[in-house]
Amino acid sequence: MRTVKKRKKKNFPVRDRVPLCVDLDGTLIRTDLLIESFFVALKHNPLSLFAAPLWLFRGKAFLKRRLAGRADLDCSGLPYHPELLEYLHAQRAGGRSLVLVTASDRKYADQVAAHVGIFDAVLASDGKVNLSGKAKRDCLDRRFGERGFDYAGNGRDDLPVFSHARCAVLVNPDAGVRSAARRVTTVERVFDGPKGRFRAWMHALRLHQWLKNLLVFVPITVAHQLDNATLLWQAAVAFFAFSLCASSVYLLNDLLDLSVDRAHPRKRLRPFAAGTLPLVHGLALIPVLLAVAVAVALWLPVEFLEVLAVYYVTTLAYSLWLKGKVLVDVFALAGLYTLRVIAGSAAVDIAPSFWLLAFSMFMFLSLAMIKRYSELRGLKDLMREQVQGRAYHVTDLPVLGNLGSASGYLSVLVLALYINSEDVMVLYGRREFLWLLCPLLLYWVSRMWQRTVRGEMHDDPLIFALKDYVSRWIAAVGGAILFLAT
Repeated sequence: MRTVKKRKKKNFPVRDRVPLCVDLDGTLIRTDLLIESFFVALKHNPLSLFAAPLWLFRGKAFLKRRLAGRADLDCSGLPYHPELLEYLHAQRAGGRSLVLVTASDRKYADQVAAHVGIFDAVLASDGKVNLSGKAKRDCLDRRFGERGFDYAGNGRDDLPVFSHARCAVLVNPDAGVRSAARRVTTVERVFDGPKGRFRAWMHALRLHQWLKNLLVFVPITVAHQLDNATLLWQAAVAFFAFSLCASSVYLLNDLLDLSVDRAHPRKRLRPFAAGTLPLVHGLALIPVLLAVAVAVALWLPVEFLEVLAVYYVTTLAYSLWLKGKVLVDVFALAGLYTLRVIAGSAAVDIAPSFWLLAFSMFMFLSLAMIKRYSELRGLKDLMREQVQGRAYHVTDLPVLGNLGSASGYLSVLVLALYINSEDVMVLYGRREFLWLLCPLLLYWVSRMWQRTVRGEMHDDPLIFALKDYVSRWIAAVGGAILFLAT
């Protein structure tokens, strides 16, 4: 029997009976409830995007109250700061009074306090007063008197409170806050935040997913134009524009799916869901990446920009609505893959052939089915019946398997019909070699589905294929066949 090693408890001395007031956003939890509630409200009703500025015009507290009325958060799944919680439990066990004081709306503050179960009182924004900065300082002065409390916080908004606190506890302090707090009070403890911000940003931007955007090179490849420097440069520009746009979409999708990701066995480790990166940074970067993508796209024909706009709108619709629709979601995913091929055609002004679009449609639908099947297969192993945020059940696994494998085989059928068409004679001198691609592709599709059914598939089948040595060998042999056929 495996023995579980107990974690050694740390002893945090309780200095005296002075109450410890604890901030919520960025301190007790590694997230921002205002931003979280905004994206939950946006997901439920996209019109919240236009209503929010009107609410903000009436004050930040009013905005928070309106969002709280429209967005329910799972406070039990929030990314709490584990070391701070351990410290607070030790202080509470020593008889110290703990007060949760936050600029977040009272609704969320009460829910967090009830979940943690260690606070004697809760002070929060009430729809009229935004309990932040000087307003928070004055509230604590009235309740405990100047220097009559200690305060745990993290940001520049907390500096007015630190200036009237007896001692400060810094939790993942923002840049410059550590030195500024030491100038106005005694810093008792410092809890640093998670390390590896650079790696977290690489993960959040999904740089590895940029490999999908190599599909923009498919049109010039099948048209045998890779030796055309001008077209190759245009395809490269399209690749970077599409990649920047995709990263903007990934950030937006992560902010919309925070609660869903936290309930997922692997996605809960995503930087924003885990609280590794500040939500406000992701919120600010979304329009920046999109603007740069559009600026890069202006170097290409206007048709490429139109395809990019369709991609962004489709992805937004997928994030807000389509991903919750059975089967519609996988067709949308397949369409997003195909849009990359169409974008490549628009960038180099080469019209995509019927054969290429038909092959792409069936092949990408099969890969989208693999993605969804793999997710459901993982939930079956965890003895869960349904994906949170999706309309699928584990009983849908056989249907997805049958439809996905059939779609993959249909793509091979399209390839076979293409090889027998007159179009091939123009591009290939020895097209008989192309027939070898059919059994090769049939083997690859069959193997991908076998690995999926066994539960050995990555969440993204394209990423799996790029890392899989058998898939790489199949791609190399396929390239050799194309060379011989040419």
